[in-house]
Amino acid sequence: MDPDDAVADLMRASGDRLFRLAYQLCHERSGAEDIVQEALTRVYASWRRRSPDIGSTEAYARRAIVNEHLRRRRLRASTEIVTDHLPHSGVRRDVGDEVTEQDAMWRGLGELPARQRAVLVLRYYVDLPDHEIAELVGCREATVRSLAFRALEALRAGALTRELP
Repeated sequence: MDPDDAVADLMRASGDRLFRLAYQLCHERSGAEDIVQEALTRVYASWRRRSPDIGSTEAYARRAIVNEHLRRRRLRASTEIVTDHLPHSGVRRDVGDEVTEQDAMWRGLGELPARQRAVLVLRYYVDLPDHEIAELVGCREATVRSLAFRALEALRAGALTRELP
C-alpha cells in the first residue's frame, strides 16, 4: 500500500483515538496536535523509506505517539526549572466537587514522570493489557506493573498532602 494512502486511511479510521491518546499524555490540545503531527510525520517518512507491511497501522501509530511524547519530555526536562510553587492560573470558579477532583487528578498526572504517566494512560484510558503497554513503552511487563504501582502511589500520596491543611 502507498504510504500516502496508508496515512490517510489511518487518520480517517483512527485519527480521533490517536489525538485523544496524545491529549491524555500531555493534557494540552495544541501539544497533542503537535505530538500526533510529528509522530505521523515520522511514521510517514519511515513507511516511505522502507514500505513495510504493517499489520496494525493504529498500533504502530500509537507507539509512535507514545515515543514522541517521551522524546519531548526528555528534551523539555533538560530545560525545566523545578519549584515548589504553582504559577497563578487566574480566577477559579467553584463548579463542584467532581471538577475539583478531576483537576487534582490532572495535576497529579502532570507531576508524574513521563513513563509512569504513559503507563497509566495506556492502562486506564486506552485499556491496553500490560504486554501491549510494555511493547509501546519499550520495557518488560514487570516494569509496566512497577511503573503503574509507583504512579498510583505517587497520586495517592499527592492527594493526601493536598487534603491536609
